[in-house]
Amino acid sequence: MPYRAIVILFFSLIMLGADEAELPTHEIRITGNTTHDHSTLYEALNVQTKSFWQFWKEDRPRIYDKLLPTMEQSLQSFYESEGFYDAKFDIKETNTTLTVDITENTPVRINEINITSDYDISPYITLKKEERFRAEKFIEIKNRIIEALLADGYCSYDLDTKAYVSLKSYKVDLKYHLKKGDICHFEKSYIKGLESIDEEVILSRITATEGSRFDPERIKESYANLYQLDVFDSVMINYDRKLYNKIPVDITLKETQTPYHLEAGLGYDTYVGARAHSTLVKKNFMGNAQKLTLRAMWSQKEYLASIDFFKPAFFDIWGYPIDFMSKVGYSNLEYPGFTEEKSYIRVALGYQRERWRLRSGIALEYIDIQLLDNLKDDQELQQTVNEGDFLLFYPYIDLIYDARDDKMNPKKGYYLASYLEYGLPYSQDASTYLKMQLEGRYIHSIDKLTLAAVAKTGVVEQFDHEVPESKLFFAGGPYFNRAYGFREMGVILSPTSDSIEGASTMLNLMLEANYPVWGDLYGAVFTDNTMLNEESYDFTGDIITSAGVGVRYMTPIGPFKMDVGFNVNDPSQYGISFQIGQSF
Repeated sequence: MPYRAIVILFFSLIMLGADEAELPTHEIRITGNTTHDHSTLYEALNVQTKSFWQFWKEDRPRIYDKLLPTMEQSLQSFYESEGFYDAKFDIKETNTTLTVDITENTPVRINEINITSDYDISPYITLKKEERFRAEKFIEIKNRIIEALLADGYCSYDLDTKAYVSLKSYKVDLKYHLKKGDICHFEKSYIKGLESIDEEVILSRITATEGSRFDPERIKESYANLYQLDVFDSVMINYDRKLYNKIPVDITLKETQTPYHLEAGLGYDTYVGARAHSTLVKKNFMGNAQKLTLRAMWSQKEYLASIDFFKPAFFDIWGYPIDFMSKVGYSNLEYPGFTEEKSYIRVALGYQRERWRLRSGIALEYIDIQLLDNLKDDQELQQTVNEGDFLLFYPYIDLIYDARDDKMNPKKGYYLASYLEYGLPYSQDASTYLKMQLEGRYIHSIDKLTLAAVAKTGVVEQFDHEVPESKLFFAGGPYFNRAYGFREMGVILSPTSDSIEGASTMLNLMLEANYPVWGDLYGAVFTDNTMLNEESYDFTGDIITSAGVGVRYMTPIGPFKMDVGFNVNDPSQYGISFQIGQSF
């Protein structure tokens, strides 16, 4: 952040603190509380405390004077919700100070839990006998039961939950009565607001299809799919109507009034250096939610330009809507020891529904590989790279099954992906090869701790003539080994050294743990383990292992990450990476 921006931010925070002090307040002192700490009570009463950045201020909690008339009522409501129906409060006020002495008295505890249900709700009832009764937890359990019913398709349930409190015995009896009813199904979708887009395009994005079992997740997926088309200013999906366990889906859309989107910026990337980029998007290009995208990027190690065209619901196969996409581009990327200059064109068909994503197409690439003296001062060019021009023509298929609970910041679930391309022998000089990649991710959370494992493997099998070096495997960067820069690792020679040559066999394992340390700030520890071998199907080589720490700050578009990784056998080899979104 520039120095001037830091100064402005600093004085803005000081002024913010000054503005708070101008409002009439009393210093508040709370005593007698044994069940809840002061921070919990401060939050419930809207007490103002010193922020972590206000290091110059004394920590003296204050409450706005306008809240004083309702102080006792607020305390009473809070303690009753926590099971203390007989709590007493002695509140004394002076010109400058408010003192609150709390006598909690005996809390109400759970005596009996009675369940009558034709649907198993026992996993959701986490309250136990003799536990202190908390209204918030009681309501939360009811909501979890409703969520489970809806997720299983039961929208006509009859649920009755009651808490019978005895203030004489300080006991409460809980009653859960449930009849799940019949399974509900979605009915037809009714669409309003279209002007230049056919209904078939919208229906291709709706996973709450006619006849499918009711599930709120299908509504969420439909929302995401429609917004992903990037042609609507607003999307509203209403499913409140219910006719004999049939739920019509009412969709109201407003097409975008700003069809052009221009993005440009300057910045610095950890691996490619200073960079400039620009993107121009024409939304709803010639109608029917088609999109045309022009991209350009320049940096110290890479520059590229491309034109993308996307047409949703191009045609239909046995009820499955198929999208069309094409891309024409040029790139020039610098690797350690050589450069890859590439011109290409790709044409593909794709299908995406619920957790599945399938994309298959053909590609034509013209690649020029040239040696480059860009190694570090202590490095020598000891390996050879096959220079020259290569013309590749290949079909490819990319298949993904994504069962994570969130794509940007998952807490649980798994992810499976496979990629396959085959270089066709269109002439005697053509490179004929098979390139395969597999990836699996598993995420599991224990309370606030998130654990993740990502395994990747790949093989390039060359049948006739060598492939360009850039078609082989390289590692390094936030998705591989974080002790190295993006694509800096070639064939591994030892646990501390690698070459500039690409590998025919790749194996990589990432393990990571994330835990919140303060608010939206998370800490992380990780280890990355990489094997890159020269021969195809050779999984017996040396492994470079790195370990490191990182921080994540949660934003609305996903976590902003910074990681520092070190080679465990050579700590002088380290990397620093920045990224938006998780590596898993």
